[in-house]
Amino acid sequence: MSDPRRLVPGTDTVLADNRFVEPLHRLGQTLVKRAVREAQEQARLGEIPPGSVTEMALALLPDTASTLRPVLNATGIVLHTNLGRAPLSPAAVEALCAAAGYVDVEYDVLSGARARRGRGTLDALRESVPAAEDVHIVNNGAAALALVVATLAAGREVVISRGEMVEIGDRFRIPDLLISAGARLREVGTTNRTQLADYAEAVGANTGFIVKIHPSNFRVDGFTQSVGVRELSTLGPPVVADVGSGLLRPDPLLAEEPDVTTWLCEGAALVTSSGDKLLGGPQAGLIFGRRAVIQTLRRNPLARAFRVDKLTLAALEATLRGPEDPVRRSLTVAPKELRRRAEVIAADLRAEGVTAVAVESSGAVGGGGAPGVDLPGWAVGLPASFSLLLRQGHPCIVGRVEAGRCLLDLRCLSESDDIVLHRAVVAAAACLATS
Repeated sequence: MSDPRRLVPGTDTVLADNRFVEPLHRLGQTLVKRAVREAQEQARLGEIPPGSVTEMALALLPDTASTLRPVLNATGIVLHTNLGRAPLSPAAVEALCAAAGYVDVEYDVLSGARARRGRGTLDALRESVPAAEDVHIVNNGAAALALVVATLAAGREVVISRGEMVEIGDRFRIPDLLISAGARLREVGTTNRTQLADYAEAVGANTGFIVKIHPSNFRVDGFTQSVGVRELSTLGPPVVADVGSGLLRPDPLLAEEPDVTTWLCEGAALVTSSGDKLLGGPQAGLIFGRRAVIQTLRRNPLARAFRVDKLTLAALEATLRGPEDPVRRSLTVAPKELRRRAEVIAADLRAEGVTAVAVESSGAVGGGGAPGVDLPGWAVGLPASFSLLLRQGHPCIVGRVEAGRCLLDLRCLSESDDIVLHRAVVAAAACLATS
C-alpha cells in the first residue's frame, strides 16, 4: 500500500492555482509559502485530505503582510493599552495613508528649500492649546519627560513628592525614568500627604525643576494632601507637570482629570502629555510651554533621537483638525443606546439557539486615565466557553470573562459591527456544538 503522504501536492503545484496570484502580489512569497507549507504539514499528519491542501492554504493566508491582527474591542475599556489604546479616526487613517509615500514633511514647495519639520502639526497643537507659547513632539510620553530632564536637570536635583513616585504599568516607574535621564531625586513629603513647605525646604541652588506627576491609574483617598501647580509655581524653580492622559482642555465628563491648558494657566513652565490616550491620536509625546524653554529642548541632541516620523505627524494633525474621534464617541455613547443594541443582538442569537442575554456592564476609560470614572453600559452575556473561540476567530473579538460569563461590551464597537459580532458568535456556537 502506497504512503498517502505521496499524494500531498508540491509547493509549485499548489502555487500554480490562479487563486494565489493576488495573494502573492499583496503578501509576497514568504507569507504565501508559509501558509502552503502549513497546509501540506496538516495533510501529511492526516488532519486534512491531501486534496484539500490548496483550500486550506488559502484559508490560512493572513489578511495583511503584518503580523498585527485587527481586533474588535468588546472589553468595555476605551483606551486598552494591550490593544493599542486609541483607535484612529477615519480622518487620521486617511491622512496616514496619504503620508505613506513622498510628502513635504521637511520641504517648502514654494522656495524649494528645507522647511521646518511637522509645521502643520505644530500649528494645530498651538491652536488647540492657545495657553502654550510653543510645543514640541516626541515619540511617546516617557520620551517627553526624559528630554525635559536631560535638558533642564542633568546632574541636578528634581524635587518630587513621594506620593507621585508612581509605577504606571509593566514595571515602568517614573523615578527610574528621571534618574536614567540624569537627574538626582529630591523626595519630599510622604505617600499620602505633601505640603508646600516640604517643597520650599527642598528647593535650592542645585534644583533643576519641580515635577508634578498625575498618578493616572490610581487614587489615594482619606487623610491626604497634595500641592497644586499654582502653588508650586510660586517657589522659583520651573515647574514641569505631566498630565499623562492627553487631555488638552477641561472636560466635564472627566472633571477630576488634569488637562494641559489648566496647568499651563496655573504657571507650569512645561506640561508633558500623551497623544494616543484621551487625545485620540497616534502614539506621541507632547511638550507644551514657554517658547524659550521649548527652543532649548529642541537644541538637545536627544531631540533627534526622540523625533517622530511623517506618519505620526500626519495622523496627529488630522486627529486635531478632523471631526470627533472614536475615543470621544466611546466615552459619551448613551447607555440606553447600548442597551437597545445589546438586547437586539441577544434576541437574534437566542433565535439561533445561542444562550445569550443583555446585561449591564461597567466600562472604563483605560490607558491610565480617570481611574475613578465608571462608564455605565451594556453587554451581550454568553457562556464563558465562547471567550477563547471568539479571540481565535476571524475577526478576533476580545471580550472579558466576569462572574462565569463571557461579556461582549458594545461601548467601543460601532453599530455596523453588531452584525459582525452576531456572525462570529454563531460560528463559535457551531464549533462548540461539534467539539
